[in-house]
Amino acid sequence: MKKSHHRLAGLLAILGLAVTGLTGTTAPQAHAAASPPRTIPALQQWTPGTGTSYTFGQASHIVVDSAYAAQLTGEAATFAEDVKQLTGIDAPTTTGTAGSVTAGDIFLTLGSTDTGLGTEGYSLAVGSSVKVQAATDTGAFYGTRTVLQLLKQSATIPAGTARDWSSYRERGLMVDVGRKYFSVSWLRNQIKDMAYLKLNYLHLHLSDNLGFRLESSTHPEIVSAQHYSKQEITDLIAFAAGYHVTVVPELDMPGHMDTILAAHPELKLRAADGSTPDGGNIDLSNPASYVLMKDLITEYLPLFPGGDWHLGADEYGADYARYPQLAAYAKQQYGASAKPKDVFYGFIRWADALVRGSGRTLRIWNDGIASGDGAVPVAADITVDYWYNYGLSPQQLVSAGHLVQNGSWTPTYYVLGGAKPDTAYMYQQWNPGIFQGGATLTDPSRNLGSTLHVWCDNPNAETESQVAGGILEPLRALAQQTWGSPKPVSTFSAFQPVIAAIGHAPGWPADVAAGDLALNRPATASSTETADFPAAGATDGSYGRRWSSQYSDPQWLQVDLGATYSIGEVKLTWENAYAKAYQIQVSNDGTTWTTLYSTTTATGGVNDLTGLSGSGRYIRMYGTQRGTTYGYSLWEFEVYGPPHPNPNLALGRPATASSTESGIATLGPSSAVDGSTTTRWASNYTDPQWLQVDLGATYSIGEVKLTWENAYAKAYQIQVSNDGTTWTTLYSTTAGAGGVDDLTGLSGSGRYIRMYGTQRGTSWGYSLWEFEVHGA
Repeated sequence: MKKSHHRLAGLLAILGLAVTGLTGTTAPQAHAAASPPRTIPALQQWTPGTGTSYTFGQASHIVVDSAYAAQLTGEAATFAEDVKQLTGIDAPTTTGTAGSVTAGDIFLTLGSTDTGLGTEGYSLAVGSSVKVQAATDTGAFYGTRTVLQLLKQSATIPAGTARDWSSYRERGLMVDVGRKYFSVSWLRNQIKDMAYLKLNYLHLHLSDNLGFRLESSTHPEIVSAQHYSKQEITDLIAFAAGYHVTVVPELDMPGHMDTILAAHPELKLRAADGSTPDGGNIDLSNPASYVLMKDLITEYLPLFPGGDWHLGADEYGADYARYPQLAAYAKQQYGASAKPKDVFYGFIRWADALVRGSGRTLRIWNDGIASGDGAVPVAADITVDYWYNYGLSPQQLVSAGHLVQNGSWTPTYYVLGGAKPDTAYMYQQWNPGIFQGGATLTDPSRNLGSTLHVWCDNPNAETESQVAGGILEPLRALAQQTWGSPKPVSTFSAFQPVIAAIGHAPGWPADVAAGDLALNRPATASSTETADFPAAGATDGSYGRRWSSQYSDPQWLQVDLGATYSIGEVKLTWENAYAKAYQIQVSNDGTTWTTLYSTTTATGGVNDLTGLSGSGRYIRMYGTQRGTTYGYSLWEFEVYGPPHPNPNLALGRPATASSTESGIATLGPSSAVDGSTTTRWASNYTDPQWLQVDLGATYSIGEVKLTWENAYAKAYQIQVSNDGTTWTTLYSTTAGAGGVDDLTGLSGSGRYIRMYGTQRGTSWGYSLWEFEVHGA
């Protein structure tokens, strides 16, 4: 189906995301009062004010209306965490009334009587303080997303008032985790980013021809090695709910069941000659098939508390004439006039009754529903996701009573190793009311909305990071179009700087390692292939966006580090268009260059150049011979100082902890000593908690470096021990503020070392990206 039509297209790339620290000197000026503030999606209505602008600072509070504390305390806590990640300021959350709000505060309240805002809308009043008001907690939450986006750009927000509301009920992202396993941390990051854009619908395609990704107690034999535990899914659903994102599962049946049928070959649909030309199709004439499918549906229905269950139901039975048993079964079940296709329609009716019995709505893809090829009706209460113009048109589906979602191939399909969205078309001409082939509806209210679809036909064609980078722009264009507000600018090229200004949700992880001196620094280049591949794409921290040059020699990419640094390492992550001959050069003035490294035999991939010696404010890759007929193309250009004089004694050593958050294996203690600042240990939400490392031998300790995730320790000790039982404290604080605690000048020794946390800095647990230990 949607997964089997390919057209090759280059990866999308964007301008580098601006980093605008609220206390830094490079933060942009406040928007002119007459211009609507920039947000994605844009505000529906903005009225400039004439009074005092708002300024966020150290004295700001998040004030929850005491009349609605029960509904809004959770929203305020999420908002406060995001604000801290964004600004570094730990704004206290209090309750009060409108009269208790002072300059610099952000006031959250309900009680809106503006019926035009619906259940997701809100109003915003900006003066010396900010007031977010809505009828529901969802509306208030979306108001806080707007405030976050404004604070991302500047600590100052112009005075004015806004009314904002959604035009479509469903706005979101579908991820094919059946073919390609995406880590839980990747999904969590996408959920936060979706919410930042006011997207609310995450569709997980959990099974397909290359994998079945859910733990199963009824049929463990079908589960892929890489899969999600039920606890991981439960935790993910709860996390998504905190960001007002609904998780909708899809177990694809009765086609695309290759992984399941590999363990149950007796249930494969076989042609008259015994072959299986449609190898992923289950035999719907075999009663045992229904037993297996019912086992799975009823096992997982309680796991997903949302109102929808997606059955898939696509690309089954392309040639029914090959399978005489289906025709016989149809007549047996539905009468002498039944057609072979009625086996498929009867299956849909069977599954609908099963799902409806649990109070859920069944969803299917549209391609299996046609006119005149069967007698068994498809129930009108089934929602249809329309992805391609096969069978009934969107209008015919709506006329038959169905709700539809616009999942059109063009422009919402992002296929690994294949088609990519035409984002300019998506932003400039398309809207969710235009279905594949240009079809429209006479009653747009029957259209639920639209999602961006990530299909992993070629799962190894892109990494998680590249997928995240590739969908960044299309997801933002989709957010704009599904919210339905007036576009902030008319062209997609003019929208790209808006994307860069808004950036990712607070806390979005960079792909590059901590300490990258080039990260988000100004980059220039000799040329760019197109505007989609700017120089900044190689210094934005993402392996999913890139710089590409024109197709000639020589070419260069240059970065201004902002100050003179000693250079010990440069890491070049090449796209397919690599440099065969190039130099790494440094300069103090950007004019006179000194070569640190030179090669004429490079072969692309990742060139991690260590042991370099030199210094400069400016650094560049100067390419003199291309390795292909194309230009030069870098996913990322990383620059690091000389290595630490003492090795990290904790790196890769056995680690234990008092607890692991919800038992999630990927958040285990070993993640804090694996050398990566993209994996972490996280504890349960209680005090005290500890993380302990066995160094393998007794060492003198001179430095400990703690790289905290958002859930940090306010009070903790660094302790050492020779036996893992009796502990000596090397360092103690009750005023930890998170971020990076680089504790130098320590004095003591031990084989075992631990961080012993006694007071959390947030309502969450303790969480460390990395726990480094260096000798004296």
